[in-house]
Amino acid sequence: MRIALLPLDERPVNLRLPGQVAAIAGVPLVTPSNELLPVMRDPGNADELAEWLRATASEVDASVVSLDMLGYGGLIGSRTSADPTDSVARRLGVLTDIRHHHPDLSVSAVTTVMRASRSYSPAEEPLYWSRHGVELHDLGAALHREFLGESHDRSGLEEAIPADVRADFWLRRMRNHAMDLYAIELAGRGALDLLAITADDTAPRAAGSLEQLWLRHWVSVSGAAERVLMYPGADEVGSVLVARAIAAAAGVRPRIAVRFCEAGGAERIAPYENVPIADGVARQIRAAGGSSVEDLDQADTVLVVHAPEPDGEENGAAAEVARQVSELIRDGRAVAVADVRRPNGSDPILIRYLAEAGVLDQLRAYGGWNTAGNTVGSVVAAVVAHTAGERLGT
Repeated sequence: MRIALLPLDERPVNLRLPGQVAAIAGVPLVTPSNELLPVMRDPGNADELAEWLRATASEVDASVVSLDMLGYGGLIGSRTSADPTDSVARRLGVLTDIRHHHPDLSVSAVTTVMRASRSYSPAEEPLYWSRHGVELHDLGAALHREFLGESHDRSGLEEAIPADVRADFWLRRMRNHAMDLYAIELAGRGALDLLAITADDTAPRAAGSLEQLWLRHWVSVSGAAERVLMYPGADEVGSVLVARAIAAAAGVRPRIAVRFCEAGGAERIAPYENVPIADGVARQIRAAGGSSVEDLDQADTVLVVHAPEPDGEENGAAAEVARQVSELIRDGRAVAVADVRRPNGSDPILIRYLAEAGVLDQLRAYGGWNTAGNTVGSVVAAVVAHTAGERLGT
């Protein structure tokens, strides 16, 4: 089979990692030429990318589409571009045309709820972020609290931010929210086989988290719930949806047993996320075309999760994770590790214990990078591709 990928942006994790995941199962990936893709703050050519997607539909067995790339020319473009709503909607509308002309083509897509980073870095945001970024994040959180009937300080924050900055921030979010609603409609009407609505760099109270409440309402009442998943993540989704397409082609639904090695670990919310880690893991498995099972004897892979740190304190959990991983491998289980102890890197204590136990090179997959969603999704994608490749003999 061949899969077309319209990536989230040009970074290797979005452009190269999905191809490496596909290579586990011996499947080639087709991507746009570099000339069409973004370069940091310079967006890709969204109109030509839409035509590329239309043209490749007759040449591949499945398409994996970033709606941020299709609509805005990339992830940063989705936050910084001035493209009007009707132009973005026209580009997304190519998916309806593709479904009409290629009714048997598998098409999965991802849209990323617009973030509001709590920082003063304008590198991936509108330039006014250097002066008002933290306050804009806090304003979104205050609006969320107000909506829930919780205590908030919205008026004080509004006074601290110039009116033109506030207006641009909310109107930009309104455009992106409208396009997220349009994506739900595309899924509900069958133009998409699966829509992943993901969120990066968020928090339990944030503008994006409030928008997810509204999106979840429309998913429920529209009957699109079977085609729509919502969870924290972004940079891993291309790999996850590629693995899903491969598993479908192989006719398998890989069975994954999830294990947390410390009490309370499954309920913790990782930094930059807004749901318990166990919920994110379950949704990542479903998005990748896998199924969660409890019985180890029924599982193709055991996914051991090194849970987020409790209250920023190390409690010796790494030793227990390594012990359980070693025991599972000795019992002949295929084991993968999602190391989400801390964001932006692995837990070196766990790595040392796994190395000393002699099991590092026996893991089916390992991840420990950036956010918890990024780590979990990339590990799940790898093990799903492995199971599918075994079925395909590739």
